[in-house]
Amino acid sequence: MNQEVYHIPALLPECLEALDIRPDGIYVDATFGGGGHSRAIMEMLGPQGHLYSFDQDSDAVARAFADPRFSMVYGNFRYITNFLRYYGVDSVDGILADLGVSFHHFDCAERGFSFRTSAPLDMRMNRSATLTAATVVNTYSPERLADIFYLYGELKQSRRLASAIERARSTSPIHTTEQLLQLCEPLLSPKDRKKEMAQLFQALRIEVNGELTAIEALLSGAVRVLKPGGRLAVITYHSLEDRLVKNFMRTGDFSGRVEKDFYGRVSTPLKLLGSKPVVPGTEEVERNPRSRSAKLRVAVKL
Repeated sequence: MNQEVYHIPALLPECLEALDIRPDGIYVDATFGGGGHSRAIMEMLGPQGHLYSFDQDSDAVARAFADPRFSMVYGNFRYITNFLRYYGVDSVDGILADLGVSFHHFDCAERGFSFRTSAPLDMRMNRSATLTAATVVNTYSPERLADIFYLYGELKQSRRLASAIERARSTSPIHTTEQLLQLCEPLLSPKDRKKEMAQLFQALRIEVNGELTAIEALLSGAVRVLKPGGRLAVITYHSLEDRLVKNFMRTGDFSGRVEKDFYGRVSTPLKLLGSKPVVPGTEEVERNPRSRSAKLRVAVKL
């Protein structure tokens, strides 16, 4: 499988510009995936530069390349500070995180990320993790399922979906993506069927992988390891991710709450660069339709 099929990196030139890469700098690619962003960063580094790339998926790690200026970190980016400490790194010049799911995850049917093919309800980015989508669907209480569908999938019919799942699993466990869709489809809007199926799968994927808490840990860790003047560049693909990133970059708080001191002064760890996110142009979306929802936000460490 070639690199382009595995994953096409979104907003590549924009990411490189956002990081303001120095040849002798130390950088982190928090989401190696197919390695597209990492390879492009490496091309801009000199002999003294170094890149640390993270990925928790063994399929991605297997694609790592050999270079004395490159270190592949097999782990979740939520532990960025711990891993960098292990490598003896106190601070870095820039961090890039492409939070999207790779083409490989969607296109590899057996992983269960896509509703377009029948596959086991898995959705684990880290295949050694124990929690799968099947576990969530078959063991979570209907109240908890409804919360997941509403909060992570923004589905208005979350309670009805949870009730339908509870009734179905009482007769027979739900093991495949096809089984889940067959019982949920009658409750989805005929007009927005594909969109709502995607939202349903997104909700389960976020829960299985603890994605939002991982993003919070990454952002908090990024502030600790970035040098003053260092850049943080994050690509998001849905509103839940983007809201967290935007709030944190603006205020240093995930809810967007502004903290003021006794004198009414606002102190934030980052300065958001640009009032609006960078989005793909028409040409990129035509070349890579999956990039259409990408939003790049960039901040500098104060």
